[in-house]
Amino acid sequence: MAETEGSKPTNAIEDFIATTKQELEKVHSQIDEINLLIEQSQGEVEKLVERNASITAEVHFLQSNFDTVPRDDIRSTYEAAQDAQQRLFTMRGQVEKLASDKKILERFAEFLNRTASIFDSTQGLTTSSAAIASDSVIEQIIAAQEEERRMITRQIHDGPAQGLSNFILQAEIALRLLDIDQDKARQEIANLQQTAGATFSQLRDFIFDLRPMMLDDLGLIPTIRRYVDAIQEKSGMSISLVVTGSERRLDSHREVLIFRAVQDALANVRDFAQATQTKITVDIGERLVRTTIEDNGSGFDPQTINSNEDIGQGGGLRKLRDRINMVGGTIDVQSNPGQGSRVIFAIPTTG
Repeated sequence: MAETEGSKPTNAIEDFIATTKQELEKVHSQIDEINLLIEQSQGEVEKLVERNASITAEVHFLQSNFDTVPRDDIRSTYEAAQDAQQRLFTMRGQVEKLASDKKILERFAEFLNRTASIFDSTQGLTTSSAAIASDSVIEQIIAAQEEERRMITRQIHDGPAQGLSNFILQAEIALRLLDIDQDKARQEIANLQQTAGATFSQLRDFIFDLRPMMLDDLGLIPTIRRYVDAIQEKSGMSISLVVTGSERRLDSHREVLIFRAVQDALANVRDFAQATQTKITVDIGERLVRTTIEDNGSGFDPQTINSNEDIGQGGGLRKLRDRINMVGGTIDVQSNPGQGSRVIFAIPTTG
């Protein structure tokens, strides 16, 4: 009986590794499908570019010979030009979306691959160590995966998906008005252009929030500066950033964790604190990166971090604390209602 009970943690790890590898195979298969779709879509874009060039030449000819060309030919040529431009715009948008989906899947595949590698190394653990891994680490990783998926789904639904829905509706309205009232059609097209710009801006912000590419290219501090500038521009909140110590590159996963911690803490200030001023201090030492986020907002009861509710400021800070603790870091939250708040977290530079 003891031997059977002792084998359960190991079996749990083996099952988790097998499931992770199966998921990894599915993701790789999805990436292959997206690569094929991108290739096909790019081919279609090239054809549409050629068609647009040809129709543009016809339009220029019509403009030069407007008085001699039959009106039906003019109308059909302009309709063909609008149709070709719309198709080209749609296909280019599809290629961009596919490329964005591919990047997300590639990052997910990288995460799964690392997860499988980590748990492969736990095969040599003792039964008691394996039990701890299976009961805590697996649970935390799965919870983190599901939380990220919920966040991505919510952001896509509330942002780009809603914008694209409005974009399609405005395009249909503009097409119907072309034959009825060209002035109103022009106005709808102008609105359509504004919607496209706003949706593109949302997508760009969404991609940055999901995984800022400059974090890999330039490192932690330039990425935090860029994020602080974006938050200030959109929220109107005054944010000062002070960096001390030796500004240098850290391990990739530590830079990601610190950036996410700053990102989550600022999101809490923006969404719940009603603050007008925030100060961020990042001190990069030899052994620790110590970060402090202070605000003059409404404050809160730090005990809410330990509540069971997974919403609001308490829920966000609790998740932040759990992630920091996983790498041996510490977090200290100081606040009182009506007196602002201070969040201090320290993360080891190695370990």
